[in-house]
Amino acid sequence: MATLHESIEVEVPVTTAYNQWTQFETFPKFMSGVESVEQLDETSLRFRTDIAGVKREYNAKISEQLPDRRITWVSTDKPRNSGTVTFEPLEDQRTRVNVEVYWEPEGLAEKTGSALGVDSRQVNADLKRFKEFIESRGIETGAWRSTVEQGEVDDPPFETAASGIPSSTPAVIPSAVPSPGRPAGTDPIIDDDEPVDPR
Repeated sequence: MATLHESIEVEVPVTTAYNQWTQFETFPKFMSGVESVEQLDETSLRFRTDIAGVKREYNAKISEQLPDRRITWVSTDKPRNSGTVTFEPLEDQRTRVNVEVYWEPEGLAEKTGSALGVDSRQVNADLKRFKEFIESRGIETGAWRSTVEQGEVDDPPFETAASGIPSSTPAVIPSAVPSPGRPAGTDPIIDDDEPVDPR
């Protein structure tokens, strides 16, 4: 099992950084190798990746999600991977995003790449693109503020440190449009050419 730990500081409040990360379908905008992410329901995702010419599709489950603090996932089929993203407020307008990933490299190319640190460099580059993406916008594309515990959605009266809004109350984001499972947003600057799924 290979592991990596990468961090980056972003110049946005912790709530903004966390909210953007809950918009999994936007991952291809800043994650190289991720072709698409489909939100199947509140806690289930379908990934399509193309990394170094190796195309894969797999499902993942959100096992834990605590607003403004942590998101943890695990794949439910191959390739086996899991991880946690944590959000650490540093100041009102600055947040440290920490990524911890565990996975099983398959085949000689992946095992060699892992041994040479290629995966770590890719995650580091993805975090830099996330930083550029969220800082250039200054606001998230959408938000999902519910809590997930042991893979089940739970909505206790948890208040965010930044807003004081209970997590069971959907955050109001400009241009927010409902999508399957989670509220997602559209941004007229970057999304005006992308049709919104009315489901």
